[in-house]
Parts: sequence; structure tokens; C-alpha cells
Amino acid sequence: MLFPTVEYAVFFLAVLAISWALAPRPIAHKIFLLAASYLFYGFWSWRYVPLLFLISLFAGLIGQTLQRIHEETTRKRLLIAGVAVCLVVLAYYKYTSFLLLSALGLWGLVGRTPAWNIPTPFLPLGISFFVFHAISLMGDIYRRKLREPLQLLDALLYVAFFPQLIAGPILRASNFIPQLLRKRDLQHIRVNRAFLLILAGLFKKVILSNTLATRLVEPVFAAPASFHAGDVLLAIYGYAAQIYCDFSGYTDIAIGCAMLLGYRFPRNFNAPYTAADPQEFWQRWHISLSSWLRDYLYIPLGGSRRGTSRTYINLMITMLLGGLWHGASWTFVMWGGLQGLYLVVHRLWAAADSPAVQRLRSHSAWPWVGRLLMFHAVCVGWVFFRASTFALATTVFHQLGSRGAVTLAAWPVVVCLVLGIFGQYAPRVWRRSVEATMSRMPVAVNGVALALGVFAIELLGPTGVAPFIYFQF
Repeated sequence: MLFPTVEYAVFFLAVLAISWALAPRPIAHKIFLLAASYLFYGFWSWRYVPLLFLISLFAGLIGQTLQRIHEETTRKRLLIAGVAVCLVVLAYYKYTSFLLLSALGLWGLVGRTPAWNIPTPFLPLGISFFVFHAISLMGDIYRRKLREPLQLLDALLYVAFFPQLIAGPILRASNFIPQLLRKRDLQHIRVNRAFLLILAGLFKKVILSNTLATRLVEPVFAAPASFHAGDVLLAIYGYAAQIYCDFSGYTDIAIGCAMLLGYRFPRNFNAPYTAADPQEFWQRWHISLSSWLRDYLYIPLGGSRRGTSRTYINLMITMLLGGLWHGASWTFVMWGGLQGLYLVVHRLWAAADSPAVQRLRSHSAWPWVGRLLMFHAVCVGWVFFRASTFALATTVFHQLGSRGAVTLAAWPVVVCLVLGIFGQYAPRVWRRSVEATMSRMPVAVNGVALALGVFAIELLGPTGVAPFIYFQF
């Protein structure tokens, strides 16, 4: 069930009305939201609803046990066992074929590769996200960030809550579960803010992302050798805009829907293409994932506490595994490796103290130079992220040296590209001004305006709605 569809609109309006009707009865409210979340997931495939339930139940039972045990060695062993089970499940569904094919490839370097037919397990939708939620639940309880006794119903709803279930943002159990313990209060809902988020998300996904995908990115990446440098460069920039608009658009809709239901999600994007260095980029891009990798992987590895060389190694391990989390392919590992390399180079640059470097960094133009360099470094990584093979990525880069006419720069493509990238420089005061104007208008008027905006987006967008990019992760 995709967000920008009539089916989801009907589903959400029904859930919204019933959930608020049940708000005075907390247990019934949570049971209903849990059932709605399983219905939402089952709309894609009921076959994997039991997997979602069992992962959630397992994490909840481990969490309850961690709360009862006080001996630290036993708690640590139980956490490791719980995390290991979750990772084994993720690895089975997501990496079985990748690992076996890679092993056969290595075997082929020293001998004849066996002609084995390797079955690939069907990848459950959103498994990377709900497994990370299960790990977060156990990790937060182990760190005693959840003081109240954990209820299994809360654990099940935390992992399966439908606005974030398929593609995040990745919620922290310590931030979300306490919300389940509070009384629902309709008066504290920022309805106008939620409407703006939903409308902005639909615009970014249906208009910007889908237009760039269908009219620029997909044609070039399907056959890059058929296009020349101008079109290929446009497609690289186009994918940078597409993936931002696609993923941040999903996040905006998820946050807006959760807000209308009375729950607060963390911000997941903060104008990432305005970043002037790799560290700042990861503080702005997919914030819930980058902070999760920092807290649950980079810091446990030792972070920056064990010397410079170990810090660089930890950064590379974290980003390589972050790349592999995105997909079972060596192109994703390459993407993660580039991100780790960028972070290492940035630390080396930041540590350089020669007079020439200091003069360069202090120049008024340097922040803009940094933004330009960072954006293109990110675009290089996106080529590997988008390409299905190294050969395809190599062809894309090779075509940047070709000559020929630009054929794909139609005005809708250019407008969507400019809005997708440079729209991130729009002052925040504009959004606050619109929200303030809406707050002075009746809710019914704002609802009509939202409906008209959704209708206009549906009218102007390309035919059909493509799945969100991050659904495959």
C-alpha cells in the first residue's frame, strides 16, 4: 500500500478516525493501531506478517528479560544473543544469495566454478528497518534508557507502527515507547504542520522524483552508452535530486501521518546538499540511520577513543556495513566505502594545520567551494548506488567524456532538477510563514486546501506512482 494512492488515503482516514475515537481507552487504541499496522503490511503480502510479528515478539521478550536481570555479564550475553538472532534473520533473507555467489566467484579464481542453481529467498518488504527497530528496542533497554516496565503490546506496536514500517525513519525505542504511555490529546496536534508535511512529501515524490525518474534517470541508467556527456551528467544530477525527493518525501508523509495520529517522529533530512563536508552531510542525510550507525556500531567499535588509526578503521567499517545494509551488492559496498573514505579524508583535512591550508579554510568563499566539492563527491557515490553493476557504473563515467547533443533537458526535467537540489536552500522562514498563515484559518479551510493540493499533484504528476526507492532495503 503506497502512500500516494487512493487506497492509502481511505485506509489512513479510517485509521485516523477510529484511533482518536479509541484514544480514551489506551489498550484498545494500541491494539487497533497494531492491527491496522499488520493490515497495512499484509496489503503487500500476508505471507511475511508472521515474520514481522515474531521479530517484534522476540525483541519484546528479550527486552523484558533484560529489565529483570541485574547481573551485567548475563545482560550483555543476552543482548548479544538477541542481536545475533535478528542479524541472522536479516542475513538469511537479504544476503544468502549474495554471500554464496561471492564465495563461488572466489572459488572460480582458483578452480572451476560449480554450476549450482542458488535459490534466493524472497526479500520481505522493509525487513532492514524492522530488524533495526528490534535491535534498537533491545539496545535501549540494555542501556537502561527505558525505565518503565516494557509491555509486549508496546514492543509489538513500536516495531510495526505503519507510518515508519516500510522505510523509516528509524525510531529509537527510548523516544517512541514513552509516547505510548502518555494520554492522547487532540488539542496538542500540530494539524497545519502535518498537512504541510504531507503535501510537501507528495509534491516531492509524485511531481519531482517521479518526473526525474521517468524522463531522465531511468532512460540513461538503462542504456548509458546510448547517451552523451550532457545527458549523462544531467542524469547523475537527476538521480541525486530524485533519491532525495523520493526518500525525504516518504519521510515527510510518514512524519505528517504520525503527527495526526498523535505521535512525534524525529526529523530525517535537513537540506543535505547544503553540506560543506562529509561529516555535515551525514548529520543532514537520513539522520535516523546515520545516528543509529553511530550509536550502535561506530561507538561500540571504539569510535574515536582509541587513537587516530583506529578511528579511521572504525569509520570505514561503519560505512562499509552501512553500504551493505542498503543492498546485497558490491556496488552498495563500494558506495559505503566511498562514504567512509570521504569521512577519513575530511578528518585528515581538518587536522592539517599548515598556514596555506588555514588561509584557504578561512577564506569567505571556502564554504561554497566545500559545498560544491561535497555535492559532486556525493554524486559520484550515487552512480554506484544507482547502477546495478560495476560495468554499468563504469559506462556512466566513461560517457562523461563523450560528445554529442543534449536530448533530455526538457523544461519539466530542468524545473524539477532545480527544485530538487536548490530548493534545499529555501529559507526556513518561508515554511514558518505558511504555517502561521494556516494557523489563522479554520481547520476545515486548511483541509479543503490540502485536498485541492493533493488533487493538483495527482493531476500534474506522471501516470502511475512508482514505489519508493527505499522500499527495496
